[in-house]
Amino acid sequence: MTNKITRRRVIASTITASLAAPMLARHGWAQSTYPNKQIRVVVPFAPGGTTDLLGRIAAQHLTEAWGQTVVVDNKSGAGGNVGAEIVAKSPADGYTLLLGTVGTAVTNQFLYKNMPYDGTKSFAPVALFGEVANVLAVHPSMPVKTAKEYVEYCKKQGPGKVSFGSPAIGGTGHLAMEYFQSLAGFKVEHVVYRGSSLVLKDLLAGHIPSTMDNLPPYLPHIQSGALRALGVSSGKRWFSLPDVPTIAEQGFAGFDAAPWWYVAAPAGTPPDIVKKLSDELVKAAKSPDIIKKIRDAGAAELGGSSEDLAKHMVAETAKWQKVVTAAKLEPQ
Repeated sequence: MTNKITRRRVIASTITASLAAPMLARHGWAQSTYPNKQIRVVVPFAPGGTTDLLGRIAAQHLTEAWGQTVVVDNKSGAGGNVGAEIVAKSPADGYTLLLGTVGTAVTNQFLYKNMPYDGTKSFAPVALFGEVANVLAVHPSMPVKTAKEYVEYCKKQGPGKVSFGSPAIGGTGHLAMEYFQSLAGFKVEHVVYRGSSLVLKDLLAGHIPSTMDNLPPYLPHIQSGALRALGVSSGKRWFSLPDVPTIAEQGFAGFDAAPWWYVAAPAGTPPDIVKKLSDELVKAAKSPDIIKKIRDAGAAELGGSSEDLAKHMVAETAKWQKVVTAAKLEPQ
């Protein structure tokens, strides 16, 4: 009789514990025990680029802050869609995160026919982490010194008579130039390359007169005088080129086309885990050590909360949808 009662009590206790687990998670238990195993940060691009560097900075900070190993897993392909899909379909427990880009969050949905995830609905936004400026740069032989002079020169030459290079159709440099053209009312020819290094090589040689592309690889050549920077695409002047005005302040109000990075978790991740992650990454963006690491990678810190990221995605979606529609870019 005693044994039967004991077994019943054990079974009842087990059932009670299993039923209580979700309730405990909703009331903070998940956060208090998270993380208790290795976390994976999926970077949807190859090692060595800015996205990869920022992913490793975030992973190292979380490792040091929580004493739990956080690893970077590079899963490149389809403009970041391969890695983003992996995270979207992972368990919603906070142990698989995405270090994504404006592409995976916003613009890819307008550029790819069969998206394997929804940039908004498939993820729980965690934090804005960093941004980079695109630069409008020209070969010194081009007779312009400002973004306004560039527009006037292109208009004078006629639609499509002046060219610019960028690393990809639908990339951040290409879309920034499409945005600039629609705002300023001029038209240039897009020359597509396989990577910024090839754009840079032809620009230095004078084979193409201009580019709109991520600033970091062009910075030393601008500083040496081998290239001329006409303006940056960010909302404010860039820390590494403080004397170069933004495109917006040269008569093109509202122009802001700075590519950005964020951290997200699969949709359905418990809110307390999302908040714990968000709070830690926002704190990281205020740390002098992390700021230095991000800036050494050519980017700038953002440190926006999960709420900030959600609002940012709404605004960016509206902006880039208009740009892609105006440019008549067909989904791949």
